[in-house]
Amino acid sequence: MASTVSLSTSSGEPELPALSKRIHNAADISVIVIYCIVVMAVGLWAMLKTNRNTVRGFFLAGQDIAWWPMGASLFASNIGSGHFVGLAGTGAASGIAVAAFESHGLFLVAVLPKVPLPVTLCLQVMTMPEYLKKRFGGKRLQIYLSILSLFTCVALKISADIFSGAVFIKLAFGLDLYLAIFILLAITAVYTITGGLASVIYTDTLQAFIMLIGSFILMIFAFIEVGGYENFKEKYMNAIPTVVGGDNLTISPRCYTPQEDSFHIFRDAVTGDIPWPGTVFGMVITALWYWCTDQVIVQRCLCGKGMSHVKAACILCGYLKLLPMFLMVMPGMISRILYTDTVACVVPSECVKHCGVDVGCTNYAYPTLVLELMPAGLRGLMLSVMLASLMSSLTSIFNSASTLFTIDLYTKIRKKASEKELLIAGRIFVIVLIVTSILWVPLVEVSQGGQLIHYTESISSYLGPPIAAVFLLAIFCKRVNEQGAFWGLMVGLVMGLIRMIAEFSYGTGTCLAASNCPKIICGVHYLYFAILTFSVSVLVILGVSLLTKPIPDVHLYRLCWTLRNSTEERIDLDTEEKKEEEDNDGIEEDAPEKPRGCLKKGYDLFCGLQKTGPKLTKEEEEDLKRKLADTSEKPLWRNVVNVNAILALAVAVFYYGYFA
Repeated sequence: MASTVSLSTSSGEPELPALSKRIHNAADISVIVIYCIVVMAVGLWAMLKTNRNTVRGFFLAGQDIAWWPMGASLFASNIGSGHFVGLAGTGAASGIAVAAFESHGLFLVAVLPKVPLPVTLCLQVMTMPEYLKKRFGGKRLQIYLSILSLFTCVALKISADIFSGAVFIKLAFGLDLYLAIFILLAITAVYTITGGLASVIYTDTLQAFIMLIGSFILMIFAFIEVGGYENFKEKYMNAIPTVVGGDNLTISPRCYTPQEDSFHIFRDAVTGDIPWPGTVFGMVITALWYWCTDQVIVQRCLCGKGMSHVKAACILCGYLKLLPMFLMVMPGMISRILYTDTVACVVPSECVKHCGVDVGCTNYAYPTLVLELMPAGLRGLMLSVMLASLMSSLTSIFNSASTLFTIDLYTKIRKKASEKELLIAGRIFVIVLIVTSILWVPLVEVSQGGQLIHYTESISSYLGPPIAAVFLLAIFCKRVNEQGAFWGLMVGLVMGLIRMIAEFSYGTGTCLAASNCPKIICGVHYLYFAILTFSVSVLVILGVSLLTKPIPDVHLYRLCWTLRNSTEERIDLDTEEKKEEEDNDGIEEDAPEKPRGCLKKGYDLFCGLQKTGPKLTKEEEEDLKRKLADTSEKPLWRNVVNVNAILALAVAVFYYGYFA
């Protein structure tokens, strides 16, 4: 069995792995260098291959992406370094139930191309807030959802990913946490800012392949080390740390003993750390918000060649979403078996010695397994896997966040901005996003008892359900109007913020010390809170809508489910606003360019700001829009993808039945 991470000196500073376990040898460094060169080469190829000098080309890759890179990008965009660290950490702490957060995605990602996506494709919108503007009219829903989506990018996604990626880099190289964060973001931001969505998708495809190969190799090593699956189940239940007292604490055995239901997905409705009603209903609500309305996910589907390609991509991603149980959660549990005193530490002073955080070291389960178990060369590969998961997720979020800012916010401030100005504004906003995310990292490190996945899922449960409610009713209930949608979002937001701010103020507590947060606010499990917030939002939306005037059908053709196939001409609710913008010439034409030197031409080429090809006539633009909005499918491929969707759902049912 591999040796455990050594304890620190009496100074109380965390002891990093011995130099022999850090990544400093020629084999590991060579693998990392090769990885970086290949990623840069793919990114550069995608940058030069694709059109990045238009808003649609930069943000939607010209809507010309095939199903397999799209499906790989969906998976890679979702699975960030936070999943490797968070899923493995919570698996080490409490068993396999946390995998349901991922496998639920299969059901919802199968819904995406069936329900909301055909509507948004027909409308040729670039963002989900843009859909709300067309569906309900006015600006406040579009602006509110854009701002909230950008906040969740910071609080939920970017900060969690950069923290988890930096944890691995800190252990591997002995770097300061924030220096590691700076290096990671510098590399990631460069090809996101320059390359656009096409560059992100093609590098995501490479990253997904690296992630799957590397994590599969680690899983094999881990199961061999522990003696197979049956030994794994037996040894996990006996993985109890040797130091369970001290610091004048009387520690309950439940704080350091593996749970009896560690190998069950569905757990007790009252005492379970992930109760089964929350798994069945609460997770579905947050998954509905993420997989069917989140800009990062929907933007990838909007860039597809056609509806069959989109469906096939979603099915591919759905199959891949069943793998985190085996590639992340179970290796995290094996890490607890092999390095029990480090990963499962319970006494605060011992945890500080091992990882520098007194709430626990479960977030270090996966990095510790990599650095202690893998031989030279493969350690470098696994660092490449972590870099791949981090960069694929961050680049996707950066691109989608800049899309939201540029299309939904900046155009409201600068109504006559040129296309070049919009592209530059989107790139600059990425830098602002990075700085804000770094400032948020300290909250991520200590929240939810140091378990990263519970932090991300709790924030999703506080902010996501009202958005899911609005989109669900917007598509399926044409009686819902703007007033109902707005006040439903506001009531849900207030409920979510009260819970979230209370947890940040009082702390979420640990097994050793309960939080002082009032029970009436924090006493409900966050998955139950998601159900409550969703239900209240639905009632408010329907109630206010029924008490106010409905939207006439003439404004709703092809905007909701019952009218999705209507061929009648729709009168947009924002017709007057659009007419005013057209009178003002909308987006400015770029001024005639003066002769430019070599350096300026090189800059334009690097950033995709060069002009390529003749400008389309209005007739050509209309023909292109009709082609891109076409959701028809060839009968053969429609049947192929539909059969595969049914097979995927059958596999998911077997998966849940086996591990329930």
